[in-house]
Amino acid sequence: MILYICVTLITIFLAYMYCRPETALETGEVFGADSRARRFKAACLIAIFTILFLLSAFRINVGNDYGTYVEFMHRLYTDKYIADAGVPTEWGFNLLARVIYALSGGENYILVFAIYAFITILFFLMAIRDLSVDFGLSFLLFMTFGYYFQSFSTVRYYMALALALYAMKLVNERRWIPFVILVLLGSGFHKSLLVILPLYFLASFVWKKWGYAALLAAGVSCIFLKDIYMKILVKLYPSYEGTEYLAGSGFSWINIIRCAAVLALSIYCYHECVKDDRAGMFYFQLNIGALALYLFGSFLPIVSRIGYYLTVSHIVFVPMLVRSIKNVKIRRLVYAALIVVSIMYFALYLRKAYDDGVLVLPYKTFFFDDMVNTLSDVM
Repeated sequence: MILYICVTLITIFLAYMYCRPETALETGEVFGADSRARRFKAACLIAIFTILFLLSAFRINVGNDYGTYVEFMHRLYTDKYIADAGVPTEWGFNLLARVIYALSGGENYILVFAIYAFITILFFLMAIRDLSVDFGLSFLLFMTFGYYFQSFSTVRYYMALALALYAMKLVNERRWIPFVILVLLGSGFHKSLLVILPLYFLASFVWKKWGYAALLAAGVSCIFLKDIYMKILVKLYPSYEGTEYLAGSGFSWINIIRCAAVLALSIYCYHECVKDDRAGMFYFQLNIGALALYLFGSFLPIVSRIGYYLTVSHIVFVPMLVRSIKNVKIRRLVYAALIVVSIMYFALYLRKAYDDGVLVLPYKTFFFDDMVNTLSDVM
């Protein structure tokens, strides 16, 4: 836990140092030549990436699904399929594992996880750099809200989530062909990413009043058509059929309160950065969709996965809202409150880091620890 706290503090410090040249220009301070400022910013960004990448790449058996993926990759390598089920992972995951194992001449799962870490961290950082008006605050939210550390546990999904955040840049620029290509490629590693094709497209347009009414009607329909929606879910995820997973619930007061708080802040800042701002309106409607999903679709066990594709926009939307507050005292008060909430959220996450379903603690590295036996090893 101490390691995670130290990494978080160091990288957040570097993120705010990354913003230092821009702050110096805004306040009239002399920071140096433009080329020197660019080199300084690049050094901070590279340092952040290196620290986060090495911590993730050097781990072994850290994360709820680490051992499961090692087992899946072992089956792919040895072609030990079970009946007709095979492995429930997508073609991208399977292809990457086969290629790396073939090139390595053995079951080099550590390299596979390192590649996932590289792609995930790279796309998260590129998205934050390109989309956020305050890199430091966005990165703070990224770390304290658990996006980075949770990527240790749900590897495929968080790589897809990083791609989804980066895809928001393409949506804002109306680059639909690259957006579709990115989503299709990413769905080869986690097919849930396909859900952002309609969701992001719909959220990218300014809704009329009837659009919000239709969203409300769709939400209310969940109360009466729950069984039909569950059947559709089973069609999309046949591996869930007959499992206890379908009996779960995605209801979360934390997510509802979080979306409601962002909605309240965005309404307060509506005229400044939402009404006439394409990106602001896009994030605003993603948050409304997420709130509706958490309120009415909590019976769906995958609601959190769909919801995260919408709420990950908070990383860049919340700093945009805070920056747009004209009253300096209120802006500073909101900023301070946001930092306090982030610290509390991070503390709660670390308390659950040892729990089943998370298991990002204790941290283990292949320098000092060995992989435990998987299912194939004990059969």
